[in-house]
Amino acid sequence: MKRFKKRVRIKPGYPNIPEDDYSEDEENSRLTSDLEQNELIFKHIFQNSSDIVFRKVRLAGENHWLVLYFPSLVDEKMIDDHILKPMIAKSTTKDDLINEKAAALDDEIISVGTTDITSDVTDIVRHVLNGHAIVLTRADSNAMMVKVNGNKQRSLEEPSSEPVIRGPRDGFIENLSTNIGLLRSRLKTSRLKMESNTIGELSQTQVVITYIVGIVPESLVEEVRKRVTRIQIDGILDSGYVEEFIEDLPYSPFPQVHSTERPDVVAAELLEGKIAILVDNTPFVLIVPMTFWTGLQASEDYYVRWPIATFVRWIRFLFIFIAIFAPPLYVAVTTYHQEMIPTNLVLSIASSREAVPFPVLVEAFLMEITFEALREAGIRLPKQLGQAISIVGALVIGQAAVQAGIISAPVVIIVSITGIAAFTIPRYSFANGIRLLRFPMLFLAGTFGLYGIVLGFLGILLHVASLRSFGVPYFTPIAPLTFMNVKDIFIRAPVWAKTRRPQSADFNNPVREPAGQKPSPTRGKRPSESN
Repeated sequence: MKRFKKRVRIKPGYPNIPEDDYSEDEENSRLTSDLEQNELIFKHIFQNSSDIVFRKVRLAGENHWLVLYFPSLVDEKMIDDHILKPMIAKSTTKDDLINEKAAALDDEIISVGTTDITSDVTDIVRHVLNGHAIVLTRADSNAMMVKVNGNKQRSLEEPSSEPVIRGPRDGFIENLSTNIGLLRSRLKTSRLKMESNTIGELSQTQVVITYIVGIVPESLVEEVRKRVTRIQIDGILDSGYVEEFIEDLPYSPFPQVHSTERPDVVAAELLEGKIAILVDNTPFVLIVPMTFWTGLQASEDYYVRWPIATFVRWIRFLFIFIAIFAPPLYVAVTTYHQEMIPTNLVLSIASSREAVPFPVLVEAFLMEITFEALREAGIRLPKQLGQAISIVGALVIGQAAVQAGIISAPVVIIVSITGIAAFTIPRYSFANGIRLLRFPMLFLAGTFGLYGIVLGFLGILLHVASLRSFGVPYFTPIAPLTFMNVKDIFIRAPVWAKTRRPQSADFNNPVREPAGQKPSPTRGKRPSESN
């Protein structure tokens, strides 16, 4: 990735240092063998930064070591115990044989495991901003970089966006090292690979591509690697930034990158030959490729018994159609096709709409927008108020609108059912796309009736069938049809029956488990007699 190249120019007599702030060759700048001059370099780079510490350690009456670090990014106790105290103890021994080189610090003083040596100023600046302590030595042009990260982090807890009744309760947090550890604890294999990249000219955000060698296709790894490394931006604040750079079709309402806060979901997807992208400072991990059916599957489907999981999946399939087509069908039938409604029902609808001054289409639009506004208000308000405001607001506004004759009762019922149907979709980003589709479908139903709904449905179907995520058809395994994988779409097959991985790509290792593990009772024998 191309960097902004600048070089520090130092003039004698700090603080009147800079002739100009930076020139074009900073990456080529190196430390000198003069400790005071090196100190001036970093004081110039971090000028007006009151939170950086320059700690000097004297030996034989003169400055011998200089330790610099940001207290907010490091564990100061580690610095005191493993760097400063050993230095001070060494300086009080009056040992004239102390090695002047930074390379000797590992052997004689520093007792922290992760260290590195460099003389490149840009590399040192990057490490100190990533939670390293830098040790400069007199008469040496190299610096020792010591990893002492200690920034505070929240504890592991269940993700609020993906709650489950049965399943693991831990979730990703904003610390990348912790998130990698959560994956390593679930997949204890050397085949789990982690490729680190740094993205963002100013944020210097670490992005890690993780996959399992031998399961994931190498072509998919190369494609993900290419899309991630070509990102050029000043800062990455969340994985959503990365998602928008790597998706195939940015104008589609359907997400082509799956995001999750659950380590068990990421581990399961890696075992199916997919790739995860972890971004520092965010708990949301990206998984590619994504299919349409991924948006309708929850992690809990694989922790409960398969008949129950299958039933719940069919409920989701039913309600996704309700979420998209219930308001448009009501608008189309009541506006253009009243003959399709039973007589008693059409009389009830007509009596409820007698005092309403708006057409059915306007009614539906008003209620849908009001429902979305209440939903958004419930999310943005504090937790103690959000749920109460959204529920009470919906009840009060709906009842008042019906009594005032502005909205008919059937529209309130239809919109409420539609809102509940959207909440049954387990993936938040996927549910947002479904919610968005209701509005063009309402317009088509109010303009062309059932013909408009059919046209809209065909348009959605053609779009989904033509959509791809990292080269994998979005409607896989239905289009193209793969009979072997259908058993994990419309039903949740038992774990012992899923002997092969989903064939959404050309996997190197398609076998998940050996066949013949179906459990069976011991006929005619007690358990003690069968041994």
